[in-house]
Formats: sequence, C-alpha cells, structure tokens
Amino acid sequence: MNSCGSIIITTTRMRDVAYSCRSSIGGHIYSIKPLNMSHSRQLFHRRLFNSEEDCPLSLETISNQILKKCDGLPLAIIAISGLLANKERTKHLWNEVKDSIGRALERNPSVERMIKILSLSYFDLPPHLKTCLLYLSIFPEDSVIEKKALIWKWIAEGIIHKDGKYTTYELGERCFNELVNRSLIQPVELDKYDKVFNCRVHDTILDFIISKSIEENFVSFIGVPSLTIGTESRVRRFSMQVEGERISEMPTSVILSHVRSLNVFGNTVKIPPMKYFRHLRVVDFGRCGQVENHHLADVGRLFQLRYLNISWTRVRNLPEQIRHLRCLELLDIRRTEVSSLPASIVNLKKLAHLLVSRLVRFPDGIAKMQALETLKWVSADQSCNFLQELGQLKNLRKLNLCHMNDAEQNKEIIAYSLNELCTQNLTSLTMWNDHDSILLNTWCTSPPLNLQKLVTSAWVLPKVPDWIGSLMNLQKLSLEVERIRQEDIFILGALPSLLTLSLQGMEDRSSCKDRRLAITSEAGFRSLRMFTYVVLGDGMDLMFTARCMPKLEKLIIHFSGGVENETLCCPGAIDFGIRNLSSLTTFRCEFVCDRGIADAIIASLKREVSTHPNNDLRLIIEMYNVELELQLLQ
Repeated sequence: MNSCGSIIITTTRMRDVAYSCRSSIGGHIYSIKPLNMSHSRQLFHRRLFNSEEDCPLSLETISNQILKKCDGLPLAIIAISGLLANKERTKHLWNEVKDSIGRALERNPSVERMIKILSLSYFDLPPHLKTCLLYLSIFPEDSVIEKKALIWKWIAEGIIHKDGKYTTYELGERCFNELVNRSLIQPVELDKYDKVFNCRVHDTILDFIISKSIEENFVSFIGVPSLTIGTESRVRRFSMQVEGERISEMPTSVILSHVRSLNVFGNTVKIPPMKYFRHLRVVDFGRCGQVENHHLADVGRLFQLRYLNISWTRVRNLPEQIRHLRCLELLDIRRTEVSSLPASIVNLKKLAHLLVSRLVRFPDGIAKMQALETLKWVSADQSCNFLQELGQLKNLRKLNLCHMNDAEQNKEIIAYSLNELCTQNLTSLTMWNDHDSILLNTWCTSPPLNLQKLVTSAWVLPKVPDWIGSLMNLQKLSLEVERIRQEDIFILGALPSLLTLSLQGMEDRSSCKDRRLAITSEAGFRSLRMFTYVVLGDGMDLMFTARCMPKLEKLIIHFSGGVENETLCCPGAIDFGIRNLSSLTTFRCEFVCDRGIADAIIASLKREVSTHPNNDLRLIIEMYNVELELQLLQ
C-alpha cells in the first residue's frame, strides 16, 4: 500500500483462497500450468540418470509414455521416478508401472490423478516401509521432523526389528533413507557432516497418508477441525494438535486404555492424566511449554513405555516412580528445569539413550545401566563414584562430556574411565571446555583406537597430538589448535578412514614467515569428503596443490576474524588453488564484512570458482554485516 515496491506471493491449492487474497489489494492470480514434455523429461531423468543422454534407447519410448500419463504434474513425476529408481531398468518392469498408472488415471478426473499416482507409490512399498510412512501422519502440516527422534519412535513402536547384521537404529536409518530416495519425504537440513538432519512431508503426500492412516485406524487426531476421531472404539495412536489459540482437549467418549502412542503438539492442548493410559509405548511432550511436573503423575503405571520425551518443557523433577518404567529405552529431558536425576533412575536396565542438559547431576549406581548406548551431556564435576562407574558401561557408544576444567580433583578418574570406555564399544566422543587437555598425556601411550568420531569444542590443543595419527578407524574429526603446523597437516592426512574434518587454528598466520600451509598430494587425505576450515585472519592461509584431497566434495571456509578492510578484494587474496580439488561439488564461504566491499568480495570468490574444471560447482556465499546484522546469501 506504499511506495516500497514490496511483492507478496501467496500459494494455495484452493481457488477461493486465491480470489480472496486478490480482492483485498487488487492482485493477480497465476494458475500454475503443468510442465511441458521437455521440462517433464528433465525432471524425470534427473532422478533416474546422470543426464538425459544416459537414458537407454530401449527405455526412451516407455519413458515418454509414462511422462504423458503424469500429465506434467511435478510431484507425480518425482513420485514415479522414485518408484522406478528402485526397480531394474528393464522394459518389462517399466511397462508394468506405465500400465498401472494408466489404469489409475484414465477413469478418474484430473483432481484425483495425484492421489492415484501416490497410491501406486504407496502400494509398491514393502510392509515395514508402509508403516514407517504412515507414522509420519502424526506430525502437523509443515512440521520439520528430526531424523533421530523419528527413528527412535519407530523403534519404540516396534516398527523396526533388529537383525544380526545391523543395529535397530541402523535399520531405521536405512528405512528413512529409502523414503528419501523414493521422494516420499523431503530433506530440509543437513548436519555438519552432510547427512540429513531433519525432513518434512509434502502437503499432498501428508494428505494422502493421513487419509490412509484414518482408513486403517493407524492414527487418530484431536484438535484438527477437518479430521475426526472416527467410530473405532480402539484408538492406537493419538496426535493432539492445536490450530491458533483454541484449546484442544480429548472427547469424553474416547477410550484411552488401548492407546500405544501419545504425541502432543502446541501449548494449548489439554493433556489427559497418565492414569487413564495402560499400554503407552511412546509419549512425546517435546516443546510443549505447558507441561509441568503434574503431567508426569502416575507415569510409573506405564509399564510398556519405551520412549519418553519431555524436552523444552517446564518439568522440574522426575518422579521417583520412574523406576517402574522397566521397558524405557529413550529418555530426553534436555532444556527442562531438571537439575538432578532421581536415584531410582539407575533401575532402568533397558535404557539405551539418556539425553540431559549440561550440569545435570547424576546419582551413583550408573554401572547398573549396562544397556546405555548414548549419554549426553555429562558434566565432569560428578561424584567420584559416578565417574568411576562411568568406565564400566560396556555398551556405551556415544558420550558427550563437558566442563572438565571445573573438576580439578576428578581428572585422573575421568581419564581412567575414558580409557576403559575406549577399549570397549565407545565410538563417538564429544568434549567441551577441557582447557587443561587432560587426555593428551594419557592417550600418548594408549590412544583410543576404536574411535570413529572425535569432536573438541572450546578445548584448544597446543598442537595436533601425535597419537591422533594412530586412529585408523576415525571418520569424523573436529579440532581447535593454537597453531596449525605443516607437520599437523601430514598427521591428519595420514588417517585412512577420515571422511569429514573440521580444523581451526587460533593463531593469526598473516604475519608468519610460512603464512601459507600447503595441502599437497603427499599429505594424504585419500578418503576425505568434507573439509571445514576456520581462518582467524583476513586472508586465506591454506593452499591446495595439484592432485590433493582427491575425493573432497564439500569445502567450507569460515573467516572468523571478520573482514574490516579490502584484504580479500586484492588480486590473489582468495587464490588458494580451488581448481586443484578435482571432485569438489560445493564451496561455501562464510565471513563478516563491511557492506561496502561485499560486491568486490563476491566478485573475487566467483573468479576463484571460475578456475575450477567442474562447471556445475555450487558456490554459496554467506556474509554478515557487522552494523546491520544483515545476512546475505548468494
């Protein structure tokens, strides 16, 4: 309504909504047209082949026939290509898919075409993947779903069954990846190791799986006006949701004794008392700000409970009756007001994953909890008995340890326990705020050979320890050192299994004689896929030479000291040999700069990237303006 020239775009599947939006400000309606055959083919082939030219001649005709049936609908093309990606590339099998699409579409109006194609993709899933997909219907529309939490829920519900070759979590991760590969769920965010961290479900697919869930009495919904509980007396899973400020509560006619899963979303949901439930396996109150101590009253009655999430709630104390939850496998109390765990928690003999906030006090007796696989966070100022028993957890795989400098008297005990864990099953160790580096001397003679992941944060080492070179199984490493030396590069490069490396030097090398460290082919890094490097000064202090890091795909450079002048704009300032990273597909550069030189820096980075032989190299520039706190993404 003013002269700022702003543009508002509203997307909707409902024409009435479009007309309503237009009428208020005299806007325009753009009806999205289906893709033409050329664009449909590009989308289809991108999912199935490296390029359009890679489509076998024997499949060209059948491909065009399939695309004709998809009628230019992008989601339909993605769904069908995801289905075909898991089949052999034979004319016979592709013909079967094409004929199925034909039967599904020819007798239905265009409005139902998408659902018919999604039905084809759904019924092609093996039974366990169908269940995994239906489970996603419990989440509200546009939810961002954390992968780990979803997999743990699948496991708690008994959807994922362990076999001899893989752990239950690994099997759950394979199921998750399969749904991503079939384009039934969409990755939203990748973690720092380039693995999918969370996902979402496309609205159309969500509508479809909700209808299937209601049809099969898989999930019942409370608080969603368009969805009713239905006539089934036995409710299996509840999804309690809130739209707007309306208060949602359970209808009095619902029988709760058979409910297996209770999932609450929003802060204005009236949660029924736990005493009405008998067979709950999953309780998820995560991020429900109204949840307090009284909501956990009678939780000890839930003998079959396997998953309890009360993170980001107002709970102050865990009840002593938690000792009765003998089947509990995961307990998440992060970001709550809980400051200490009850002594009875050590009776949870099946608890595999315990997630707490930093500084939470643990009781003695943790050695009884031999099922523990994940423990985070543990502050090092616990009792001596606890820290000694920590080393007796034979099945512990992941440990996050913090505040080592606040526990001077416990250093030797901690070092001993960590050594014990590393000789057993510990494969992932994250350490935060260890200013005294107590492990340096200990691991000089007995390095943790089984470690696959080692992360140090707020813990600055004087140099890269020599013993790191003996970690043959290490795949992920994050280090902060006072000064990075050329010999440090060779120690790290010799690690045969290293896939991701994050390295930060705390010394500004701009005034050093050997300002640039060379990454040469002799340095190693034969398996490295992702490299994150934090630069303290203005200019780049690494140089990549010919044939170095042959498998590196993603490079992240972060100038942590900020750019207050035009240092990075000078010729050659950003010339660090990116052209020599032959497998690179993504280059991300992050720094703080003055807005006045942003364009010049972008031009310098583009010049550097233009020297790379990969014309499809993706450049991401993220700059933060100091004064305006403005984030610009290129």
